[in-house]
Amino acid sequence: MSSRPTFIGAVEIGTSKITVLVGEYTGRELAIIGRGECSSRGVMKGAVVDYKAASECTHSALEQAEREAGERIQVVFLAQTGGHLEGFYNEASVNVKASDNMIDASDVRTVCELAMAKELPTGRMVVHHIRRPFRVDGRLIPSSPENLVGQRLEVGYWTVHGQEQRLADNIHVIRGFNLEVRELVLAGLASGHMVTTAEERQHGVLSIDIGAGTTDFVLYRDGAPHTTGVVSVGGAHLTNDLSIGLRLTEGQAEKLKLRFGRATVQVRDKGQKVWLDGNFAIGDRQFPLLAIEQITTARTWELLEVVKKKLGSSFSPDSCAAGVVLTGGTAKLPGIAEAAAKVFGVPAHLGETPAWVSENLRDPGYHTALGLLYYGMSAQAEKAAPVRRGSGFLKRLFAAS
Repeated sequence: MSSRPTFIGAVEIGTSKITVLVGEYTGRELAIIGRGECSSRGVMKGAVVDYKAASECTHSALEQAEREAGERIQVVFLAQTGGHLEGFYNEASVNVKASDNMIDASDVRTVCELAMAKELPTGRMVVHHIRRPFRVDGRLIPSSPENLVGQRLEVGYWTVHGQEQRLADNIHVIRGFNLEVRELVLAGLASGHMVTTAEERQHGVLSIDIGAGTTDFVLYRDGAPHTTGVVSVGGAHLTNDLSIGLRLTEGQAEKLKLRFGRATVQVRDKGQKVWLDGNFAIGDRQFPLLAIEQITTARTWELLEVVKKKLGSSFSPDSCAAGVVLTGGTAKLPGIAEAAAKVFGVPAHLGETPAWVSENLRDPGYHTALGLLYYGMSAQAEKAAPVRRGSGFLKRLFAAS
């Protein structure tokens, strides 16, 4: 007898738009049955700055998705981004206690608890504890070390944490629609899992998700996330630079960026000009194509350099054999893969979704929401979400509200 389906909501409250996908999980497969979108209001650089405005457009997207699905969402997986998110690494080791040196469940539990035990400053809350592979007597163990023989067991966690109030703001937006937020999921982890393969993650790959207000990145090693981060710069900053440099409104600058912006300068003729609208109406005017390309190229390279700097010693071409994968709305900027390859010194390409994703959801702007559905499906299948450590915060927050 088949179990009743679960209707999972994936919600990304982005700087430029709110995206909601509804997935129907039957216990065997996931079908995407609804989609809702709304231009963002009250959101800046991934953070809610106007609760009422952000709530209204989020609820509009949720209603649209549920109407298309013909079902009520039961649980929500909510993407998290923003400059307030930070990460650190902490590791621990224990001596195997059994006389025959066989590792048991208590050894594993103890070393994991010790590695996650580092306290956070007041006002900070854990979003993810991301476990790196175990080591037994220095040997890398890709799966569980239980029942293996060794004298010393080691493990480390990359812990992502954020400002409690910022996290609470996002959750309350969803709760205002009488929905349960099952888990918070780092946006970069969600999109990164969609556009990288298991083989790439094993060899080492860097996923960079460039949105409108923020850029999320995840470096994978040995099949698991190794380092994550968020830069409070995105595609909107290219628009802003064009607006200032060419004395345009934000709307006009966005139009030029989408039509003529590049991440590498290609134009040869310094005198070549392009029209703002091309309809020769009153107010339509020309701009040097070289200037547009130079402005967008400079900002894009600067952004990629910032990501590389934030990765620091964690990144090296030798440990990133699968190269760089780019996603997010700004990844559609022509020449961006070429720019990333030069900045990081490894091959780079645009991320693609798996073959099962329908054509209308293949745009990079949907990669995060698709990844959230993957997390939701995994949580239902395993009866325990992959980021369960965040649930204590959610329960405490709900009890206090």
